[in-house]
Amino acid sequence: MSKKKKVRVELRKNREKPPRENDITRDFKEGDGRADDARTNERVRAKGAISRYRTVVQDEAANGTAMPAVNVGECLRGRVLRVHGLASVVETDDGRVFRCAVRRLLKSLATDERSVVTTGDVVWIRPAGTGTSGRAPAPSPTDDAGNGEPDDAAPQPPTSDGLSAPQEGMIERVEPRHGVLTRASRRREHVLVANVDQLVIVMSLVEPSLKPHLIDRYLAAAQQGGLKPVLCLNKADLLTDPTELQPLIGLYAQMGVPVYLCSARTGYGIPRLQEQLRGRSTVFSGQSGVGKSSLLNAVQPDLALAVKSVSEVNQKGRHTTTYSQLIKLNFGGWVVDTPGVRQLQLWDARPEEMEGYFPEFRPFVPLCSFPDCTHTHELNCAVKDAVARRLITSRRYHSYLGLFHGNADE
Repeated sequence: MSKKKKVRVELRKNREKPPRENDITRDFKEGDGRADDARTNERVRAKGAISRYRTVVQDEAANGTAMPAVNVGECLRGRVLRVHGLASVVETDDGRVFRCAVRRLLKSLATDERSVVTTGDVVWIRPAGTGTSGRAPAPSPTDDAGNGEPDDAAPQPPTSDGLSAPQEGMIERVEPRHGVLTRASRRREHVLVANVDQLVIVMSLVEPSLKPHLIDRYLAAAQQGGLKPVLCLNKADLLTDPTELQPLIGLYAQMGVPVYLCSARTGYGIPRLQEQLRGRSTVFSGQSGVGKSSLLNAVQPDLALAVKSVSEVNQKGRHTTTYSQLIKLNFGGWVVDTPGVRQLQLWDARPEEMEGYFPEFRPFVPLCSFPDCTHTHELNCAVKDAVARRLITSRRYHSYLGLFHGNADE
């Protein structure tokens, strides 16, 4: 049984109001009229200079992880099906669906994540109208941090964004995650999906053209997030010469990555892909226009997900899927359909760690002359020698250089 304890947690710094820039007292004594126009509630210290903390009651799990305490008798456990703006749709363990807002405390905690809740999260929610006395809790004028905002803002009524649900609630706690697909977005962590088993990297052979460097980035992201990578090459019906793919398929097959050649239009390869999805939680990801939603429609025809063709002008995909959604499969398992990506930049990946995402480098790394060799410019580098002798493909080495130097588009 978890133990409850009080802890001090750091909140995001208040960056709403600017600091006081002038000496208002001196201006007042000198009769400067600017003192009359000054705000009466200006901050003395610089914007965001004061750290904000709050005392909260937390549950300590068996693994030592501290989480905000919840009343199990009043809260329900569920999983986030999709997130759109401030609204999250949660399906509880008993099958009920709630449209939920997020507790103010969770959104105020100091974190590097772009969003507190993401698709696939296991959460505890408090249904609307429940409280310690069985009645709806009275709204609090301010939160404990003193920022003048309600701590638990009441969830808004259903709107026309497609996220309406029969009941409403408040997300009180997010359980620790495993199996995540994440990327860097404006210097913050963007978790695309959580609590999944495998990542299906969807690429099209034509329209848009195949991007092997993006595949390598997805393989690194899968290893970083603890996901099993699966490569799915769609639009096989448009390929004129299948033998051109043999070197590419052979390369990833040697690395232990399952490769599926599919066509959402003709159904080729779909039965094999269904077996790969059976009984597992899977996220489909790839650039726009590769046919992620079309493949899912072929895997389970009753989904009827919206699809669009690629642009005839630049052969790039159009954003059809606008948010990630968790879908239950009739034959067992779950899939997550995600929006298309233009680029994929790893989150919190140091340059010296990049060699670990390329397993073919491992036999040669100990043979380098320098223990801290970056395999970019050093002399007597065994990895560079292996590339020259074609023991490591030049394309994979180029992908390594792109990740090492932080190039988002390579």
